[in-house]
Amino acid sequence: MSAVDPDIVICDSITQLTAADRGRVVVSGSHGGLYAAYVAARDGARAVILNDAGRGRDDAGIAGLDYLDELELAAAAVGHDTARIGDGADMMRRGVLTAVNRTAAALGCHIGQPCAEAAQMLRAASPSDRSPPRYEESRFLLRDGPVRVWGLDSAALVRPEDVGHIVVTGSHGGLLGGRPEYALRVAARAAVYHDAGIGIDRAGTTRLPALDSRGIPAATVAAATARIGDARSIWDTGRLSVVNACARAAGASVGMTVAEFADAIIASAANTRD
Repeated sequence: MSAVDPDIVICDSITQLTAADRGRVVVSGSHGGLYAAYVAARDGARAVILNDAGRGRDDAGIAGLDYLDELELAAAAVGHDTARIGDGADMMRRGVLTAVNRTAAALGCHIGQPCAEAAQMLRAASPSDRSPPRYEESRFLLRDGPVRVWGLDSAALVRPEDVGHIVVTGSHGGLLGGRPEYALRVAARAAVYHDAGIGIDRAGTTRLPALDSRGIPAATVAAATARIGDARSIWDTGRLSVVNACARAAGASVGMTVAEFADAIIASAANTRD
């Protein structure tokens, strides 16, 4: 996390905000979905710029902008093909806005505007005096068995007991700040992410090679097939867009459903034991 001036803070994930960031303009590498918007409001951001994550199914990648309009909190999103998701500094350096809410537009922000210019403009925003309705990400069992399949709306919900099991997350498949150590907190059997439209530098899939180096099969689903931030949607309708080498070796392939991916991983593990 860093700041370019006292009124603007740059972070790779909206969950990195601290009490010291209240009242500041936030440029965050998080996707522009509902949970990121909720955290921005809950933690007292003056205004926020997020990544549009390719927009994707049901425009889930920018759903947070309308949510924040209801709270009169200015918000915008940069294009996933202009700056890396999960990398606030890159968004500030070369991001270009693709979506603005009404509150931000009233301050002069507009589509096609450089992120850095918009961040300066948003310093004039009035902090919202409304408390956001509580919004919680969920964790739930998708399939029971010797190898469980867990649905997690965010990779932040991974637990130590997920070692050896499959996690299906609503998070984007990008490394936070490009750091491999943030790919996955535990040695899961396999992991699925949202590709956030893949985007510039293929940023929405950069966790996959990092997990290859740890021997963990991993895949992303295509943005158009499932809602980012929604593990249930990824399980129900997601189709694989990218698989890493470990996943291919286990029988996974592009175009599979997430259930088929889980089947392949479990079958491969059983064959290895035999």
